[in-house]
Amino acid sequence: MDKTPALTLDLKSTIMLLLLATVWGGSFFFGEIALREVPPLTITLHRVIWAVPFLALIVLFKGIAFPRSLPVWGAYLVMGALNNAIPFSLIFWGQTQIESGLASILNGTTAMFAAVVAGLLLPDEPLTAKKIIGAALGIAGVAFIMGSSALTDFNPSNLAQIAILGATLSYAFAGVWGKTALAGQPPLMNALGMLIGSTVLMIPIVLVFDGPPSLSLSAGVWGALIGMAVLSTALAYFLYFAILVRAGAANLLLVTLLIPPFAIGLGVLFLGEQMEREAWIGFAVIALGFAVTDGRLFSFLSRKAST
Repeated sequence: MDKTPALTLDLKSTIMLLLLATVWGGSFFFGEIALREVPPLTITLHRVIWAVPFLALIVLFKGIAFPRSLPVWGAYLVMGALNNAIPFSLIFWGQTQIESGLASILNGTTAMFAAVVAGLLLPDEPLTAKKIIGAALGIAGVAFIMGSSALTDFNPSNLAQIAILGATLSYAFAGVWGKTALAGQPPLMNALGMLIGSTVLMIPIVLVFDGPPSLSLSAGVWGALIGMAVLSTALAYFLYFAILVRAGAANLLLVTLLIPPFAIGLGVLFLGEQMEREAWIGFAVIALGFAVTDGRLFSFLSRKAST
């Protein structure tokens, strides 16, 4: 029996997936604007703290009960660190050295690294040849973007790219943690819980390293911070779980390849960014790695060839 997920999506799921890619791709654009006046750690705090009330309203509207178990809230704290506090901070710091579009391309390796981490740590998601080859292609794409000079002439841009890759690994471990520690909890409550957890973590970190956040910011920066929190975080998580229920996890993974084009487009149109040829080639190799890991495209082509 062929267990390969369906390649097609219905129209509503497709529109939702494109909207999710847009708002997640927009987070890199918003981050670039916010960095003009706000340091990376403080941007992370803004992103999670303002998203909490908006997502809380959705949770309350849907009648989802807040958990009363301390271990569950402890799990939310860990999830908040792995899925929000650590990766957001690394990505925003990385964007101080590299363009938003390039950051989104490197972030596109998340799905491949997540498949490998899950294969190593979860018995029900064994490590397969497809996952290993897909990850190898992802690494090859990253290596092409960084260039051979990274081995001999290491610079802040290289360190920023490594920081983005650190964020993708944090996302990968978050996926494993969520599946093991938060199984059985309502998905939207999990999203809200981890945002609350990451807010609790980021407040003391920001106070120690950045000092009290300034509220005297330009209108454009405030717009970017609120847009990042409401659109790229609260709305994004709502869309994420809605697509998950409607189209399944396999189709949801397609957003990984859709985010960079939106982020690059916003950067080119509004920030004057330009992607080097190496970045586009690297993205193509990373996309190929995703296709190998996902498997559906090759299954579809082999079925076509056999008919």
